[in-house]
Amino acid sequence: MKVAALTMVYRDYWALAHWYAHHAAQLGAESLYVVAHGPDPRIARICPGASVITVPRDDLQAFDRRRGEMLNAFQAGLHRMYDWVIRTDADELLLWDPARYGGLKEALAAQEAAPVVTALGFDLVAQDGDPDSGRLFARRRNLCFSGHYSKAVAARRPVGFVLHGTQVAARRLQGFPFTMPRGLYLAHLKYADPEALRRAVAVRMAVAGGSEGGLPGAGWRAADADAARFLSDFAEKPVKPWEKAEARAWETLSVKPARLEKYAVVKTRALKFPHRTVLPERFAGLCPLVA
Repeated sequence: MKVAALTMVYRDYWALAHWYAHHAAQLGAESLYVVAHGPDPRIARICPGASVITVPRDDLQAFDRRRGEMLNAFQAGLHRMYDWVIRTDADELLLWDPARYGGLKEALAAQEAAPVVTALGFDLVAQDGDPDSGRLFARRRNLCFSGHYSKAVAARRPVGFVLHGTQVAARRLQGFPFTMPRGLYLAHLKYADPEALRRAVAVRMAVAGGSEGGLPGAGWRAADADAARFLSDFAEKPVKPWEKAEARAWETLSVKPARLEKYAVVKTRALKFPHRTVLPERFAGLCPLVA
């Protein structure tokens, strides 16, 4: 079974290094495709052996729409050569529970009846006292599950990924299958490193502050306040054991997806949970050590 992984990046080097190391270890560097938003030789150095595709960054008008259409087209092309195509942002890693699957390919192979797979998402959050070195999931273990980051992440045939979900023909909207396998997760790394978060916030505010039309909205314009609010809310959440927190999140989000008639999109409901949890130690070895 051939599996590719596709992402797009602009200067998010810390996250990209983990995205590359994690997915290269499972799929091989030759099956990774990185779209560089503007010329940046550092990306190829971070991702040796991966295919780096550079696209212009001289016009940010309608940023989200044009970016999504381009990535959907790249993804469709990769389906001519691969059985599955994984697509995530550069600060997102597709994980599996090692108690259920032997690796990423095994996790996808188990979903052979699903045209699209949606992963249960969580925000991984750095805490005071976390170790400064070591594998990512050994030193960053605090998290909260998120409907917003429970996204369509892999497909067996060309489909459009839109609004974190799958765009389908309008006539198929109500009957299109929604599959969120137990034990498949999307780890969102935005809050997993304070210095990387500071840099990412600065980039988002600069992009959203431009004069072009169709730029990202309030969440990017006030990215600093948005991040501060998230971290404050996270600190207030009570800690629930993984077994209970994971079960509640999966049982809640794996059913009754949102079916948006306006966009013909099937997606996870964007629900939040009032608690946080801690990643079990069995996940500690999943992401290779990144220098």
